[in-house]
Amino acid sequence: MKPGLLSGKKGIIFGALDANSIAWKVAEKAHENGAELVLSNAPIAVRKGDIYQLAEKTHSEVIATDVTRVDEIEELFRQSREIFSGNMDFILHSVGMSPNVRKGLHYTDLDYNYMSKTLDVSAISLHKILSVAYKTDAINDWGSVVALSYIAAQRTFSTYNDMAQAKAMLESICRSFGYHYGMKRKVRVNSVSQSPTVTSAGTGVKGFNSFYNFSNCMSPLGNSSSEDCADFCVAMFSDLTRKVTMQNIFHDGGYSTMGISDKLIDDCFVCQGDCHEKHDEQ
Repeated sequence: MKPGLLSGKKGIIFGALDANSIAWKVAEKAHENGAELVLSNAPIAVRKGDIYQLAEKTHSEVIATDVTRVDEIEELFRQSREIFSGNMDFILHSVGMSPNVRKGLHYTDLDYNYMSKTLDVSAISLHKILSVAYKTDAINDWGSVVALSYIAAQRTFSTYNDMAQAKAMLESICRSFGYHYGMKRKVRVNSVSQSPTVTSAGTGVKGFNSFYNFSNCMSPLGNSSSEDCADFCVAMFSDLTRKVTMQNIFHDGGYSTMGISDKLIDDCFVCQGDCHEKHDEQ
């Protein structure tokens, strides 16, 4: 990574929970590349305390924000502009939560109040953040907004639950708001569809180890790590990607384009169809 790629730039990082979080790694990499940061997470996550270690390391301010509340987002932007003595240049949205996943409810028997919460926290929050930024003119010309997504937005992962709908909505918001913000301020808005990554949120999904290992064996470059993703996000924040917008970019080692790999054929699959035939007979 080119030193100082974000020199002079300022941004808000949402969602750094602990040292395993992608947002945490992005904050570290952005700081290493010269950026000035404000770190934000939900009040309950901020009370956990880990984020202050990151703040000390990156010389950043921490502002607790409930991203489902427009008034709190407005206050976050007001305080951030005071800290930055002006507008910001980039935002990372790394926010996701599903009560249905936490409660272990099956996809065919969801609690719809929980589902509404999933969509509000994991996707609609991005629209609220962008709307506040748009209305208050908080992002500089040619700024960059990146939201973290997952391939379950396009393909069925049997245990990913209502988070699949949240990620699909998230990517749609990036495309739609990307047009309007691009026209107004040349601000670009993209989603990054990351490999399965060992984070507190990711490992909470049933079958995560299977997701991770299957993807790693399928991808010609292997899974993208949180550090890899952080490097890519820094590039997306930088002036090197000024004409990339309204895209969902797969950062997954090639997994999203694969059908089958030699590794899976030679080393992983031992089933010859017997189990499937027995299932059909039942």
